[in-house]
Amino acid sequence: MPAKKVKKVAVAAEGEKVNVYSVKGEKVKQVSLPPVFMLPVRTDIIRRAFHAVLANRRQPYGRYAYAAQPYGAHRIPGMKRSVEWAGKGRGVSRVPRLKDSMTGSQAPNCVGGRDAHPPRAEKDWSKKVNKKEKLLARKSALAATKEHAMVKARGHKFADKLTLPVIVEGDGEGLNKTTAAEEFLEKVGLSQDVERAKAGKHVRAGKGKMRGRKYRIPKSILVLAENPENWTGLQNLPGVDIVNVKNVNVEHLAPGGVPGRLTIISEKALEKLAGW
Repeated sequence: MPAKKVKKVAVAAEGEKVNVYSVKGEKVKQVSLPPVFMLPVRTDIIRRAFHAVLANRRQPYGRYAYAAQPYGAHRIPGMKRSVEWAGKGRGVSRVPRLKDSMTGSQAPNCVGGRDAHPPRAEKDWSKKVNKKEKLLARKSALAATKEHAMVKARGHKFADKLTLPVIVEGDGEGLNKTTAAEEFLEKVGLSQDVERAKAGKHVRAGKGKMRGRKYRIPKSILVLAENPENWTGLQNLPGVDIVNVKNVNVEHLAPGGVPGRLTIISEKALEKLAGW
């Protein structure tokens, strides 16, 4: 059989120009984006890789997930009562009943009885994603950070004059104080997105509010840097994430599996992305 022809898509060696801003919020020059930003945005692969990250982080849980005495009566809700069955031929159903009583107990069809089909600790929640798919998902999510329409569709607010992603000169030296960081965001035109996240803080629905995670805060700016220590002035701002460029994944770039996060990239981190 003749070899199947594979259509190769050429990737531009040099991407579009974006502005480079100083830590004072002033435009100093322009730089070309690396070829990784020219890739098409594959929302399907991004969503699949994101859900795999969440699924693989789930811990086993179940009604009987205990190492010692896994099926002990004292471990199982609905099994803490002393019951007995009188046996056949008594003219009553074969339901466990409380001692010296006709009240049914413990069986799943009784009030206060055990669960009929409880969650099982041995259930496997993990999902497999091919290595090349995970890499493509990360690259595709990174490419989405330059698309104004996608960033705005996620709800981010920023000045229209900005070129995306926002590139900062050097590696953020001088932004290790909150005051300096807030002044930078104000001058560049990103402060309104932090205000959006602050205003969106709300009490979580459901039982999670009783388990140490009472509040939900919308995601705001993502900072990719070679030295995150230089960006500590932003770490206390609501919704802001600061990540080392070598550790970034699809969960950072596309929260909820939705690409187009508002991103700041240091100039040194951008050089690292050229090797992707």
